[in-house]
Amino acid sequence: MAGVAKITFCGGTGSVTGANFLFEVDGKKILIDCGLTQGSELADEANWAPFLYDPKEIDILFITHSHIDHIGRIPKLINEGFVGKIYSTKPTRSLTGPMLEDTAGILSKNKQLNLAKIYTEENINKAFTQWISFDYYEKVKITENLEFSFKNAGHILGSAMIEFVYNGKKILFTGDLGNSPSPLLPDTDKITDADYLIMESVYGDRNHESRNDRKRMLEKVIEDNYKRKGTLIIPTFSLERSQELLFELNDLVENNRIPVMPIFFDSPLAIRLTEIFKQFRTYFNEVAQKALSEDKHLFDFPGLHSTLKSEESKLINEAPNPKIVIAGSGMSSGGRIVHHERHFLPDPNNTILLTGYQSLGTMGRLIQEGVKTVHISGEEVSVRAHVETILGYSGHKDGDGLLNFVNDMQDNVKKVFVVMGEPKSAMFLVQRIRDNLGVDAYAPAQGDSVLLYF
Repeated sequence: MAGVAKITFCGGTGSVTGANFLFEVDGKKILIDCGLTQGSELADEANWAPFLYDPKEIDILFITHSHIDHIGRIPKLINEGFVGKIYSTKPTRSLTGPMLEDTAGILSKNKQLNLAKIYTEENINKAFTQWISFDYYEKVKITENLEFSFKNAGHILGSAMIEFVYNGKKILFTGDLGNSPSPLLPDTDKITDADYLIMESVYGDRNHESRNDRKRMLEKVIEDNYKRKGTLIIPTFSLERSQELLFELNDLVENNRIPVMPIFFDSPLAIRLTEIFKQFRTYFNEVAQKALSEDKHLFDFPGLHSTLKSEESKLINEAPNPKIVIAGSGMSSGGRIVHHERHFLPDPNNTILLTGYQSLGTMGRLIQEGVKTVHISGEEVSVRAHVETILGYSGHKDGDGLLNFVNDMQDNVKKVFVVMGEPKSAMFLVQRIRDNLGVDAYAPAQGDSVLLYF
């Protein structure tokens, strides 16, 4: 129907993860993201239920960025007949390969759901034969009345907001919005003229520390752990958070702001992704680009040990304290960090530092909430280590940042759809947008559809 578009919220509602939105406009069926819902089990059965649409009918899949909760079900989409195009920025395309391969290695072991049939090398490779990448701000026509461009979201390398222009009106899907200013990335683009906004709300009900505060807090956590002669373990996301931490630690080490001690970077995926980061340095902010031009070893400073092999990882336990161990995954839902947690959590001289969002049901969330024991590989493990949280290292805007983002378009935007947040966070942001800005906002439920009129 001319002048009408439809959005169906197929995922990413009532939850931070599982982004999946269907945008039907001008005779085209367009998906925005196709991510895994993550919680206590990565291979949750909800991820493998039928899609709310026929994958064979989808014309284009847009990917906002390459975190698994935005790309993780691409193999399932292809397995069920998707033959359309995939659009993203250039860094997102490059980062997605290692991310999907790593996830395939985890999920294909699930015998109960037989996910090996979905996460095949063939399905992953097929995605890239259908994939086209674009630069930020490049305007691309989809139909005579519909075009799009990618705006910089500032969340991770290559992350994008998608701005659709239909009959002169703008519909903006934010993906995840970055916690600007970032050590590495330019600030999130300011948007003033969107007519309809579909936005994230991960931290809709709380604020972060400032950039200067978070660095001081990191320095203090490291120094306190050093004085106790303990091990500081940092569960971290392989993509972006690891690279930002290395960037910050490089500065602290080279300026003698922290005591000398071994720092173990124990994440093969993060090591691989860091090499891709080096290929896209023009996407960094001016400060990071200057630092990289002056210091060729920015991600490989004195005292840093990158451990690719599992044998090397196991030897970390034997290295004398004090030391720092950075390992995946960021929510302690798998990866090498779990083995380090089993070994180091019982000792009160040690510290676990949480630097990112911890989804409901994950071990990271349980530790953050103060549980005294956790179960790791069938073993009950006491949590006696110091538990520290620095929200300032989150890759997401906080509540004030999200409100300010909407405020920039207050005079133009007709309606805001708040997604990708836990219910409390999403509803809190909805109320703030209504009360503070006088803008119509609501948090849709999964399966809801709305019509936009132009």
